[in-house]
Amino acid sequence: MKGPLNNGGDLLKSPLCVKIFALFFISIAFFYIGKHYSDVGYNQLLFFSSTSSSSPSVSLSPNFNKSFDVASLINSSSPSPSADSTTVRGGSESPPLLLPPPPPPVEEPVKRFGIVDENGTMTEDFEIGEYDPSVVESWGNSSDSEVVKSETRVRVSKFPICNDKLKEYIPCMDNEEAIKRLVSTEKGEKFERHCPEKGKELNCLIPAPKNYKIPIPWPRSRDEVWYFNVPHTRLVEDKGGQNWMIRDKDKFKFPGGGTQFIHGADQYLDQISQMIPEITFGQHTRVVLDVGCGVASFGAYLMSRNVTTLSIAPKDVHENQIQFALERGVPAMVAAFTTRRLPYPSQAYDMIHCSRCRINWTRDDGILLIEVNRLLRAGGYFAWAAQPVYKHEPILEEQWKEMVNLTTRLCWELVKKEGYIAIWQKPLNNSCYLSREAGTLPPLCDKDDDPDNVWYVNLQPCITRLPENGYGGNVTNWPERLHTPPDRLQSIQIDAYISRKELFKAESKYWNEIIGSYVRAWHWKNLKFRNVLDMRAGYGGFAAALIDFGIDCWVMNVIPVSGSNTLPVINDRGLIGVMHDWCEPFDTYPRTYDLLHASGLFAIERKRCNVSSIMLEMDRILRPGGRVYIRDTISVVQELQEIAKAMGWRAAIHDTSEGPHASYKVLACDKQLLRR
Repeated sequence: MKGPLNNGGDLLKSPLCVKIFALFFISIAFFYIGKHYSDVGYNQLLFFSSTSSSSPSVSLSPNFNKSFDVASLINSSSPSPSADSTTVRGGSESPPLLLPPPPPPVEEPVKRFGIVDENGTMTEDFEIGEYDPSVVESWGNSSDSEVVKSETRVRVSKFPICNDKLKEYIPCMDNEEAIKRLVSTEKGEKFERHCPEKGKELNCLIPAPKNYKIPIPWPRSRDEVWYFNVPHTRLVEDKGGQNWMIRDKDKFKFPGGGTQFIHGADQYLDQISQMIPEITFGQHTRVVLDVGCGVASFGAYLMSRNVTTLSIAPKDVHENQIQFALERGVPAMVAAFTTRRLPYPSQAYDMIHCSRCRINWTRDDGILLIEVNRLLRAGGYFAWAAQPVYKHEPILEEQWKEMVNLTTRLCWELVKKEGYIAIWQKPLNNSCYLSREAGTLPPLCDKDDDPDNVWYVNLQPCITRLPENGYGGNVTNWPERLHTPPDRLQSIQIDAYISRKELFKAESKYWNEIIGSYVRAWHWKNLKFRNVLDMRAGYGGFAAALIDFGIDCWVMNVIPVSGSNTLPVINDRGLIGVMHDWCEPFDTYPRTYDLLHASGLFAIERKRCNVSSIMLEMDRILRPGGRVYIRDTISVVQELQEIAKAMGWRAAIHDTSEGPHASYKVLACDKQLLRR
């Protein structure tokens, strides 16, 4: 039997007793550690704060040579230090320096997008380009517009405003010095591109005409535009009896007529549909080229039939016809059948139309109609409305015979001739070409000829072969065509060799998500922009997304020469596009686009081009009140923001949907109407 001492010893050795002693010693240790830190002046443990006359003020660092009152940073429940406290520094005492408490943090304003009206109220109910004429910015000219770069930022001086004589300037079409040096102009060489030499590029801001107004929105713009935006009456005078256009006070009005359809484009289109029911506008026929378009009433009225028509004409004696077309909101650009291929791919158009387009199709063994054949899709239609079709005069009858002979050698079938319209159809394959008699002209092109190589390429006096696999001719009807991966996706030269259809679908999904975010954040459906230019279009996913979201606009899809040529895919989708080098100006009039979009363009082109020149070209072709959206790397958009401000644009950088730490940003800009 154990005694009391033995029982007590067992009690001390019990686990409970050991835990109690351990907790006791740990508490004492923490108590002395805390008291030590409080005594040396850090005052980080509020439990040991003293209420005596010793000051809780501390010195952050000898380098700052000043002190501040820590009590102001402590919760109000903590005791306040006495007013006569001192600060001990290096064994000497100094009088306390009491600073006022820091000001409360400034709250960030809520970011909203909209227009402030005359009452100072923010409203989101506005149209693109809307501005108050009383606040048009006065822009003093600067003699220096050089881009100055430093290690941290880019500084750009203000660009000056150009002379008023340049208000309709197209750099590569108005180069008078180069045109004067041409050896010959008999084949229309003066209507081709002759861009300014290096050092003579545009280095100023194109001014708008006096009394310029924000364009009338579509669809009203189809029928009327402001006179002062395109103040030229020659077409009214020359074509007054053909119902092209009339002037009514401060507006031009377009009755919808043309040289060969003075009673209206709608009636003319009905006639074509009755002649060839298989054309089925808006289904089988979706993309059309109108050559020598006048003021583009043919294309304007096809819009209501779900057909996109690219209207082209040279800058000739009726030089403003393309300007009128774009002011109306109809797809158009300056171009001419001369000595070079047009910058569009092979098999680009379901129909090509020429109504009194003043082109001699049979000259030089038919080389111009051979170019039409290259552009026309297999099984597509060529519609010709001209005097040789219906007039019985010896000279005109001879021209008709020459046309029939040439089209027969091209293996075109004359499917209908009625009134003043003749319609031919291109074959679906090469069988007719191969069965012609030996020596028949024009010959077939060599198999190594690339019919999609179009940038500064001379016309070829040979017939472009159709792909043996039927690529280009086997397109589905609209609207399924928009999202069906076309066959020519497999034949274009791109880095990917497999999974091309997946890339095509992924691009479409990518742009649908982005446009969806733009619609929600920037109210794109309310902006009512009409003429849109996508400066690096890829497969056309940006344009397709705009259609999916029901935004009533048309898009010129540009494929830069610095990248892969995906133009055939764009046209096969039922969209329009063009090849272009952004180191040179674009072939359109000033003030013709409402919205410019560029994704990843500048990061590539800055290695080849002066980005300031590209931005100045964008300013030239953008309407006052128009918008620009540039998606690019952070360093690029920061540089472009400075250039944009130097051009008088309002520019702001925004995060992409990937968040604030993404490598890409969005530069959103508005163009102001500048006055001297």
